[in-house]
This record gives sequence, C-alpha cells and structure tokens, in this order.
Amino acid sequence: MDAIVLLREDHKTVERLFKQFEKTDDEDTTERRRIADEVIEELTVHAWIEEQYFYPAAREAAPDTKDHVLESVEEHHAVVWMLSELRTMDASDERFKAKMTVLMEQVRHHVEEEEQDWFPDLRKAMGRNRLVDLGMQLEEAKGQAPRDPLKVPSAASG
Repeated sequence: MDAIVLLREDHKTVERLFKQFEKTDDEDTTERRRIADEVIEELTVHAWIEEQYFYPAAREAAPDTKDHVLESVEEHHAVVWMLSELRTMDASDERFKAKMTVLMEQVRHHVEEEEQDWFPDLRKAMGRNRLVDLGMQLEEAKGQAPRDPLKVPSAASG
C-alpha cells in the first residue's frame, strides 16, 4: 500500500471513531472513554509516523511544500497536547466532550488540507514506487511508534 493510501486509511479510521463519539449520550461516559482512548492511540501513532518519516520524505521530494510541512507539525503539536490532556481527564468531566469536539474540529481541518491540497501534489512529486516504498516504511514504523502522546517528542518538548 502506498504511503498516501495508508495515511488516508488512518484518516478514515479516526473519522469513524469521531462519528461514534458524536453519537454517544452525555451519560455514556464509559463508551466515551473507550472511544477517546482509541482516538488517542490512533492519532499518536499517526502523528509520529508522519513527522518521523512522511514529512521528511515529502520535503525532500517537493521542497516547495516546506511551509505546509511546518504548519502540519504545529497542528500535530496542538493535537498531541490535547490528546495528552484527554488521556488523564475523566470522561465525566464537563470539559471532556468539549475538548473532544475541539480535537475533532482541528483534526478534520488538518485532514481536509492534507487530502485536498497536499496529497495530490505529493503524489505527482514522489511517484508510485517511492510512495509504495514509503508506505512499507510507515507500516513497519507503526509497530515502533509511541502510543502515549506524552512520549511524542513534539509534545514532550512543548
């Protein structure tokens, strides 16, 4: 699977979890906690593999995407910070749903920019073979990726 397809699959997984969260009732804190924990792990792994492997490869293949990469890293930093807060927050806290809602808005914005504005240009710049090689590298890296947002270097240093 090529790198862009793999990242889009991650985006779909997270969006499915967001929709599940949005369907929960305020009383269903156990289900909200379960979904949030899954979101935390998925997004932590995703942000890490993008920053460690995908973004450097993108900058190399398409140097004019530097500004997009830098903006994406900053968006990741904000998201990972929220993930670290959600990780320790009680699901019955009155701010829990609000924090998840803000997280969902930020992630959806980030995904839209990547998929609509950036991925098509990168596909042209990187080519199929490079994307397939990078996809294998990303898949392998998922096994080494941190699951705890506090272990992600950009969040730990922020």
